[in-house]
Amino acid sequence: MNRENLADLQAFVTVAEARSFTRAAAQLGLSRSALSHAMSALEARLGLRLLTRTTRSVSVTEAGARLLAVLSPRLEDIDEELAQLMSLRDKPSGTVRITAHDHAVRAVLWPRLAPLLRAYPDVRVEISVDYGLADIAAQRFDAGVRSGDLVNQDMIAVRIAPDMRMGVAGSPDYFREVAMPLVPRDLTAHRCINLRLPTYGGLYAWEFEKDGEHVQVRVQGQAIFNSTPLMLDAALDGLGLCYVPLDLLTPHIDAGRLIPTLQDWWPQFPGYHLYYTSRRQVTPALALVIEALRHRG
Repeated sequence: MNRENLADLQAFVTVAEARSFTRAAAQLGLSRSALSHAMSALEARLGLRLLTRTTRSVSVTEAGARLLAVLSPRLEDIDEELAQLMSLRDKPSGTVRITAHDHAVRAVLWPRLAPLLRAYPDVRVEISVDYGLADIAAQRFDAGVRSGDLVNQDMIAVRIAPDMRMGVAGSPDYFREVAMPLVPRDLTAHRCINLRLPTYGGLYAWEFEKDGEHVQVRVQGQAIFNSTPLMLDAALDGLGLCYVPLDLLTPHIDAGRLIPTLQDWWPQFPGYHLYYTSRRQVTPALALVIEALRHRG
């Protein structure tokens, strides 16, 4: 195949992995129609149907699956080699893609990465906010952020934050209407603000711990979010109790906007860790990000 068709092969891999022309076009910076035309032209040149298109999704044919299995690791090798070649320049450069959820981004990543970006103008950081447990290798992220107990053993993990305590609180208006819960199971009689987890599609069960006893409570309420700051906002608006990291609650508790409850049951979790695959060669740009985020407390 002619070398000028390498871009079409990369586009095919992107479509096959995204299973969507719309999402793939956004990743590639192309229009959906241009991408669809390029895939049709590739199939015509090969004389094979690579993709099965429906109104709702895209999937690979048997031939497409074989081509994807061959192309994906080789294109990744090319990307890594190009990144290493970029490191030969005088200044670190390149893009570092990180997946993390919004609290980790606001509390840890952005406060430390903003100064790094000002100091190294050729380094770019792309942050994808996601509560799912992303497969960073499959989705081509350079690194991800999770609590330390959720990092797979085959990953290299670097602590970037101290251990984290979760807390429960509600607004003064809310507690004027209801009694204060005394134990975690009392929460089943309260309006609570839920978190939807995309990985399994379920609602997060609130976790508590006291004197070695661990309790999980399935709570109910009117509001469900997939964002921690929005859960906090809903609690401030009097919509119910929220279960969020203590550092988010503290300023509002101190100002009297929220009232804490069940403090003796608040659990502590391992702090955030930046993790990356042991198979990936660390580029100078990623090395800078790792050092900027490394916890030194």
